[in-house]
Amino acid sequence: MARIAGVDLPANKRVEIGLTYIYGIGRSRARDLLQKARVDDGIRVKDLSEDEILRVQRVIQEEGKVEGDLRKEVAMNIKRLIEIGSYRGIRHRRGLPARGQRTHTNARSRKGPRRQAIAGKKKAGKK
Repeated sequence: MARIAGVDLPANKRVEIGLTYIYGIGRSRARDLLQKARVDDGIRVKDLSEDEILRVQRVIQEEGKVEGDLRKEVAMNIKRLIEIGSYRGIRHRRGLPARGQRTHTNARSRKGPRRQAIAGKKKAGKK
């Protein structure tokens, strides 16, 4: 099992797919990284040699932020938006969608489960 950027890659998957388990690396970036490291993207993670693993690690370090550094940067960006009181920061603070999506219906993954009406509670009657 190869360990790259602090993440254990699944042994039975292709390297191109295995690299996507690292935060900040998707399919297209994984393909580019493997091309720069001169590693065949069809090979399985368990079949990688030590030399190939080292080349991939070196290319990932040179390319930019992944895992902890990237997570920290994203968290700091969100924190900055909240502190300056921008519209996006307010949406983050309230746990609502920040990119203009509708919330009258949908947005359940961001807002959480619906609040159920309390049984037995009666509405105020007319006087």
